[in-house]
Amino acid sequence: MSNRQPEARLQGLWSDLVPVAATPEGPSAPRGNVLGRIRFTDAPAEATLDDATPLLTTHMTNEHVRPVEEIWRTALPVRTGVADDAVFAEDGEHVFYAVRLGPQPVYRSQVRELYESALEFAWERGYTDLVRMWNLIGGITSPNADGLEIYRDFCTGRAEAFAAFADRFPQLPAATGIGTLSPGVDVCFLAAKPGRAVHLENPRQTPAYKYPSQYGPKSPSFARATFLKDAGAPGSVTGSLFVSGTASILGDDTVHADNVAFQAEETLRNIEALVGGDNLRAHGLDGAGYDVKDLDQVKVYVRDAEHLPVVRNICESTLPADTDISYFNVAVCRPDLLVEIEGVCR
Repeated sequence: MSNRQPEARLQGLWSDLVPVAATPEGPSAPRGNVLGRIRFTDAPAEATLDDATPLLTTHMTNEHVRPVEEIWRTALPVRTGVADDAVFAEDGEHVFYAVRLGPQPVYRSQVRELYESALEFAWERGYTDLVRMWNLIGGITSPNADGLEIYRDFCTGRAEAFAAFADRFPQLPAATGIGTLSPGVDVCFLAAKPGRAVHLENPRQTPAYKYPSQYGPKSPSFARATFLKDAGAPGSVTGSLFVSGTASILGDDTVHADNVAFQAEETLRNIEALVGGDNLRAHGLDGAGYDVKDLDQVKVYVRDAEHLPVVRNICESTLPADTDISYFNVAVCRPDLLVEIEGVCR
């Protein structure tokens, strides 16, 4: 567990990645109230309230990696509930929302309905700054019943939902779209009250929502990162930078195909450019800026199990020894991408 800048965590949201055996039994934890939990383990389950805490369980571990749980916490009192098939928790400043969509022959319409329900939920409760989304997709690069890649199928439904809500949510948040080891789609997100989120693009990469049609009928709907200003100080540059799932892409092209070491290093260079002071200033965040070594709560997705030692060595030689890092052996959103990395800078 990382101990870097713990005092900053108490001002907003923070999370820990812990072994499943070490997760708390109730909604309270020593350093805050639990807003939501994402359990990465060996089988999926419906989103549920577990000990009065929202829990999303997704199948993303096998014999090569350990089961872990990501626990999102807040210093504020939490209220939890159920909304149709989804579970949620809110603290008056932030909301965590989680839902599972079971296996479908074609995902487009069901994903659109799921996203429209989620966006309507957030809007009605006043959490109009979308901050961070996770889309955990079984068979992500496999074909659906119509022969279209499942990720492209998913992206079409998601894009249609965002288009329907464009007047209410005109900007896209940081997000990850990554494979899981069982059919179905698990979705969760964090959102905040308005005026705190700034969404960032990467100077080395084409915005995902501007990808050309060769990548699917609809472009992926996400920003490269979102900076969430601390509550109570929306004009400040103190807060957390949520880094989307990032891969070895320059412009919109995959680079270093078939070389996992080069892809891991390029991915870390992309994160370095994304979180650096020059890029934050370009997005109006004067006085803010990070180094790749500030990345914490890191999740590393590696397509092929035999590449895990190489990627682990590169990440752990680049990042500080006290960085929370978890590894997953799952497919990435393009067949030629071998690794993807995400995290948070505080």
